[in-house]
Amino acid sequence: MSKEQISRSKEQTTRSTEQATRSKDQQSYQEQIERPGLFLAILPIAITIGLLGIQLFYFGDFTPHTPLAIGIVFACAIAWLRGYRWNHMEQGLFHVIKVATSAIVIMLIIGMIIGIWIASGTVPMMIYYGFQVLTPQTFLAAAMILCAVISVSLGTSWTTTATVGLALMGVGEGFGIPMYWTAGAVVSGAFFGDKMSPLSDTTNLAPAVTGTNLFAHIRNMLPTTFPAMCIALVVYLFVGFNIIDAQQVDIAKIEALSTALNDHFEFNWLVLTPAVVVFGLALMKMPAIPSLMASVLFSMLIAVVVQGVSVHDALTFLQNGFSVETGNATADALLNRGGIQSMSWIITLVLIALALGGVLEQTRCLETIVLSIMSRVRTIFGLQLASTMTAAGTNLVAGDPYLSIALPGRMFSQAYRGMGYSTLCLSRSVEEGGTLISPLIPWNAGGAFVIHALGLGIAAGHTENLLYIVCAVACWASPLLGIIYAAFGKFCPKATEEEKRQWAEQGELILEPINEERPLGKPAVQY
Repeated sequence: MSKEQISRSKEQTTRSTEQATRSKDQQSYQEQIERPGLFLAILPIAITIGLLGIQLFYFGDFTPHTPLAIGIVFACAIAWLRGYRWNHMEQGLFHVIKVATSAIVIMLIIGMIIGIWIASGTVPMMIYYGFQVLTPQTFLAAAMILCAVISVSLGTSWTTTATVGLALMGVGEGFGIPMYWTAGAVVSGAFFGDKMSPLSDTTNLAPAVTGTNLFAHIRNMLPTTFPAMCIALVVYLFVGFNIIDAQQVDIAKIEALSTALNDHFEFNWLVLTPAVVVFGLALMKMPAIPSLMASVLFSMLIAVVVQGVSVHDALTFLQNGFSVETGNATADALLNRGGIQSMSWIITLVLIALALGGVLEQTRCLETIVLSIMSRVRTIFGLQLASTMTAAGTNLVAGDPYLSIALPGRMFSQAYRGMGYSTLCLSRSVEEGGTLISPLIPWNAGGAFVIHALGLGIAAGHTENLLYIVCAVACWASPLLGIIYAAFGKFCPKATEEEKRQWAEQGELILEPINEERPLGKPAVQY
């Protein structure tokens, strides 16, 4: 080894030692700062929600970016007064963004997929033949079932929403069905699959943070998920046969839309290849990012070979979205979308929301709120209600579905063990408050994605389409059923002897029931 290499090695070793020392010093410094009181923990959240309310309801402008950014400023200012310094807050702020990098990359690829799937004719073909096989009365129910089947197969609600869901929005538009009803059916089906698929990242995350088995977790969700889907199915059939009047469907509008699609695109089996590629790779359990990129490449090939698109136009569609003038205003509104640039609104929103959640977690505000809730819990009903609402509340505040599962999953597991209940109850609770509530919060990563991918146009002033939150029946019915079951002590299994033995072997912590002898804040004991 040369002198220069030896010198460089020593410098790297010195830098690594200094970084490790700084990391330890920062951790030690942070541990010296006490948790905030409940008022200070809630204050930055209350200010942020107040600003969001003013922006949305007073000014009628759904652009939550600035209120969330101001919320970060208040959260940091309060943390500074408590003793935190910027380098400590910065760690939490950028940590959650780093963790969410994969999701952000997927958003960018989804933007490309939307533009190039339209250019290749994949989405137009789905819309065209959707008019042939679906009826207005059964459309909503069929849309939910189709999205559910595809989402279970793929293990991802986002891909299902942005591809099949987008095509179904076009069919619903042709039938004259309000966008919020179609979006509600798509979201119900797509996020049902995300919740129940063993391929889903959130379905794997929930049992991982609560220490349960994946397939036991999925089985334990059936008592709430299956009835919720049945309720949603009944609602959509009722709406289809009683509210949507098939006699008033504008047949001429559907025929004009179908003609516009048929005139501007070539339809054959090759056009569906991009969808087959995504489904096939997902079933082979290939990672999401390479699977989606493979579909992008196949779509480009189909667009060039089958649809006659130039290579330069195909690349432009990936960047700026598809663009065409068919002479039919409805067709143009459905088709002119997608591209990397179209995702800038949602990505910036997600980054800001995640940054706020990261600061609140790093400065222990979320911890204070969760512990305050746990101090008031005495029964399994209270525990189920608290864990579900904490997951939903984390979705509301932090904007991150993963944090909404991980945070209460880590903190409530000790309490479930202390009461002698299986942590399967907790894994179901945080999955329902996390995965299913995520798409119902507009500034959450899930909600922002749904609004943009389905073209609901909330930012453009179509705030009536926020009714999709109410129309996504399965998403709110499932956690509601879970809470009702807990109130009657149903489907809340006690810990088995085998589970208790595993706790002992793994050295899991338990939180003894709160009482006068063990007030909140005393350490949990090892099982």
